[in-house]
Amino acid sequence: MAIYAIGDIQGCYDEFRRLLDVVKFDPGGDQLWLVGDLVNRGPKSLETLRFIKNLGSAAVSVLGNHDLHLIATVVSLGKSGKKDTIGDILRAPDCDELIHWLRRQYLFYHNHQYCMLHAGLPPQWDFALTVKMAREIEQAIQGHDYERIFRTMYGNKPSVWSSDMPKIERLRFAINCFTRMRYCTAEGALEFSQKGAPGSQPENLLPWFAVPGRKSLDMKIIFGHWSTLGFYQDYNCISIDTGCLWGGQLTALKLDQEPQRISIDCKASRSPAGLDW
Repeated sequence: MAIYAIGDIQGCYDEFRRLLDVVKFDPGGDQLWLVGDLVNRGPKSLETLRFIKNLGSAAVSVLGNHDLHLIATVVSLGKSGKKDTIGDILRAPDCDELIHWLRRQYLFYHNHQYCMLHAGLPPQWDFALTVKMAREIEQAIQGHDYERIFRTMYGNKPSVWSSDMPKIERLRFAINCFTRMRYCTAEGALEFSQKGAPGSQPENLLPWFAVPGRKSLDMKIIFGHWSTLGFYQDYNCISIDTGCLWGGQLTALKLDQEPQRISIDCKASRSPAGLDW
C-alpha cells in the first residue's frame, strides 16, 4: 500500500484528479493523507468534497481553516463571505451530509512514522499534548453542542498558551495553532499578520517550526497552509502547500522511508491576496 500526502486543494478539483492520475492512485490499495483546506477560493469545492467523501477509508483528512470556515458558515454564520467560493456547497442537496462528514475529520493524524496537521504547533506542545488538544477539539466539533465552538472560534486571542485558560479560549488558541499559525515569537506568542516566506517577517518572529527548544521536534510533521513557504523540508518538518490555487503546483508526497515528491503545474484560480478565514 502506498500513502500519498497531498497539499492544499482548495477546490482545485481538476488538478487534484490529474495529480491522482499521475501517481496512479489506487483507492483499493493506496491511501491519501490530505493536509486540509479541501475547499474554498478554488472553482470546484463541491466536487472536491463529494469525491473525497466517497473515497471512504482510502482518504484521511485533517481540517484546515477554510474547512472550519465552511462548517461555521453552514451552522452559525448563515452566509458566506465575499471572497468565498463555497456557494455551490451551501446550495447542494447533500450539503448537510457533507458537513456531517467534514465535522468528523481530524485536527491531527499520525501513524508510526509521520504526523499530519494543517498549519503548526506552539513550541510548548509535545506529542502527548498535541494529541490531547486535537482530540478535545474533535470531540467538541462532533458533540451535540458543536454549534457553540463555531460561534466562538474566530479571533486572534489568546495568543500565548496556558493550560489553565478557560475552555473556550483554550480551544480557540488550539484551533488557531492547528489551522492558522505560521509565525510566533520565541516564547510561542502567535502572530497572524505575517504571511510571507521566512526572511520577510519582523526580527522578533520565527517560523513556528524553527523556534529553539520546540517540544515537537522529535515528531516528523507534514503540513500545508503556507503557500509562500512552498515545498520545504527541515526541522523534521515537510511543508507541501505549493500554491496550486495561485498558479503554483499541487504536490503529493509519497510517504516511504525516504519521502518522494511528485508535483504538477497548476493554472491560477485566484490572485494571491490571502485571508486566513
